[in-house]
Formats: sequence, structure tokens, C-alpha cells
Amino acid sequence: MQINIRPGTADDLPAIHNLVLELAEYEKAAHEFTASLEDYRRDFREGVFEVLVAEQGQTIVGMALYYMTYSTWKGKMLYLEDFVVQGAHRRRGIGDALFDAFLETARAKGCRLVKWQVLDWNEPAIRFYRKKAATIEQEWWNGKIFL
Repeated sequence: MQINIRPGTADDLPAIHNLVLELAEYEKAAHEFTASLEDYRRDFREGVFEVLVAEQGQTIVGMALYYMTYSTWKGKMLYLEDFVVQGAHRRRGIGDALFDAFLETARAKGCRLVKWQVLDWNEPAIRFYRKKAATIEQEWWNGKIFL
């Protein structure tokens, strides 16, 4: 099985959008997924986010969507908004390769930190991140306001 990890393009956005829908369904929150494919196209064109894709042959089977942000304590930081490998393609090393490529991208951009969220009930994801020597914080609470 040959997997290619590469920067995503505008042509990849329909597959990326579908992967995010698959993730929302896995998290039992598909009803909260309201960003349209047109939103993705506009925001990608405007440089709001970047994405790495994992493809097998001509099929995108995973992605890591991220954007630059800033830590006032550490400096430049990449925020991993969503990271997903299709269910049928998990446990084959694709997630490892994709996450490692994300980390390498952060290093190449001069970042000192990467951050993301993981749901407290998602034990497979927590185990994956801990295997990568990640710190899983439990003392910080998320705040948000929908506009």
C-alpha cells in the first residue's frame, strides 16, 4: 500500500469536506457541521487554513487541516483543527505518517508549539497522541461564543 502525503489543493476540498463530515458523524455531532463546501473554497482561497492530505492511488483517505496562530508564551504555533483518516483505512500507519508530516510542517514554519483538541471519550485518539509523546491537558476548559 503506497500512501502519498502532500499539501492539499482547491481540487481536494470536496474530499476534505467529506472527511470532516465523517469525523462529525463519528463524534455524533453531524447536526453541528454547518460549514459548506463553498465556505471551504472561499476560506482556502483566502489562506484561512492549509491542509495536508493522505492519498492512496487517486483517493484521499485522510487529512490534517491546520492554521497559524500565536502563543503569547511560546510564539508561533500551528493549530490542528481536524485530523482524520477514513475508518476503512485506519490502523495502517496513515495517521502516523500524516501527523508526522503535520509536525514537520510546523517545524519548517518555525513554530515552537502545535495544539489541538481531543474529546475525552475518544480513547483511540488519546492513545495515538500519547504515543506521539503529546501532553493531553485536562485542566484547561474551552470557551466559545457562536456568532
